Parts: sequence; C-alpha cells; structure tokens
Amino acid sequence: MRISFAGGGTDLPDFYAQYPGRVISTSIDKFIYIAINHAPFTNHVAARYSVSEEVPHPSQLKHSRIRAALLDLGIENNIEIASFAPIPARSGLGSSSSFSVALLKGLHAYIDKRLDKRAVAEEACRLEIELLKEPIGKQDQYAAAFGGLNVLQFNADGSVDVEPVLLDYKKRMDFEAHLILFFLGTTRDAASVLTEQKANTERNFETLKRMSDSVTVFKEAILHSDFKCAGQMLLDGWMMKKQLASRVSNPAIDALYGAAMNRGAWGGKILGAGAGGCLLMLAPLENRAAVVEALKKAAAAEGLESAGEIPVTFVQTGAEVLFNSNGN
Repeated sequence: MRISFAGGGTDLPDFYAQYPGRVISTSIDKFIYIAINHAPFTNHVAARYSVSEEVPHPSQLKHSRIRAALLDLGIENNIEIASFAPIPARSGLGSSSSFSVALLKGLHAYIDKRLDKRAVAEEACRLEIELLKEPIGKQDQYAAAFGGLNVLQFNADGSVDVEPVLLDYKKRMDFEAHLILFFLGTTRDAASVLTEQKANTERNFETLKRMSDSVTVFKEAILHSDFKCAGQMLLDGWMMKKQLASRVSNPAIDALYGAAMNRGAWGGKILGAGAGGCLLMLAPLENRAAVVEALKKAAAAEGLESAGEIPVTFVQTGAEVLFNSNGN
C-alpha cells in the first residue's frame, strides 16, 4: 500500500491531458497478499476474500477485479484465488490498485509470464481504467508496482515518469518519526468523490496546477529535512483538495483535523479521494504524543470506535512474487 503527500488528484486524465500531473508518494510496510492455487481436480473458479465464491466460470464471479482479470487472460477453471490484508479496503492507502497489481503479477506468474514493474503497473491501469471503467488515475498502480519514495509525473500521452527520491537512511527515519497515520475507523467509496472531481476539472484547473507544481517544492523540503515546511504544505494541499469535490471532507474529519492542529501539528491531509479512511499528519517530535492523544479523544467524541494510530514505515520494494511452486 502507499501514502501520498502532494499532488493527489492530478493523476486523472482530464487534467494531465492539458498539464503534467505530479504526485509524490511512498510505499509502506502494509501489504496486499494474493495466493493463487492450481486446482486440477476441481473444474471451478474460487475466489476467497471478505466472502467466499465458487463458480463454474469466472464470468459469474461478483469480485469485479478477479472476474475481469481472469476473463482477460483466458483463465476459465481449475484455479483458486485468495487475498489477505492487514487494513480494511477503502482506507485511502491505495489498497484497490495494490490488489490489482498483486493479482496481475501473480496471475502472469501462474501462466509462466513475467511482468516487470512498468508492465504490471500498466496492466493494472488497463484493468481498472479501461476494462472496469473506474474514474481513477494511475498513481496507485505505479506506487504499488515500483515501490519506494517517488515523484510520479503523468504526461499528456498517457506515459508515466518515475523519479526516485533518494533520502538517506537517517533522513528517512527522521521523516517517518514526524509522521502520524491515523485510521478514522470509517471507509469510503472513492468512485463517487472522484467522479465529482472529474466533472469539476475545468472549474478547478488552476487549483490542480498549483497542486501539481507543489510536488517539486515538497520533495526539496524533505530532502533538506525541513519537515515543518512539508507539514505546512500538507495543510495548504488539504485546503486545495477540499475545493475539488463536496465530499472530500465532513464534520468528523474536520473535528479530528482541528484537534490535531490545536495540539501542535504542522499540517496533514486525508489520504486517497477523501470522505474517510486515513488521516496523515506531520508534527514536531515534542508534540507527537499530544497530537495522537488529541486524535483519539476527538475520534471517541465523534463515535469512531474503530479509529486508531497505524504504525508505519517506508519500504523500497514494489510488488513481488514471494513464492512460485513451479520453480520459475
């Protein structure tokens, strides 16, 4: 999965067809796991996730990503697919696209084909944007496939440039120490927020340009360990993000955000499209514990019983095949 810092929303084609979109994000130590089993003696297709499905043909699966991927690859039977994750779906951490990347990486290994990072990212984009017609961009697929801390640039021709941001170990640890990832205990459907944002692209075009251009400034801030500047940029970005669609925030999110700022946080944002999921804050080390406590109290006051901090560190690797029983 991933957390994004600046530029979110500029990876939609309605915007980057006219101006380069940019996002700076990092992969984190929270993973989607896919297990694929060849079942030669059972002429069926099984998918096991939050529910369990077993059908005679993939076209009958309810899980849209598994159904579309199997049909596209021509895999019709004798297969079982299961998925596991430590954090609920729709939490703003890019889990849906991480699932697609892992699924396609695994299914191509299953049919003895290898996909490099760029190929699996593009295949995941094709699955979600072209086959499933989802109103999303390309940042999450590339974040999951490549891994690491990167600036992603989305070009008018549909190509994506991946520029690694090379923080040394000490700076990365210091940056992580200033971050707070707080799960709100609620999930959301990103599609409705993104559909409205897409419809508002022309109205919000200048705001989106500022969000895209802010990525380079944010990168320089963290390279120079100016985390206060980075936090203030998260605040500015959050103010701009709330202009993109009516449901990006809500009273509960505003209450938690205000509580964190009142206890000394520099700034933050909702991850993903908005409306729920996870809140990311940057705070001085001396205020960090107080900010977390304020978030917990505000969450309790809002009735968010499942809310809580998620410990997080950055990881450098993208999607990988961890084990393949045929030895390839």
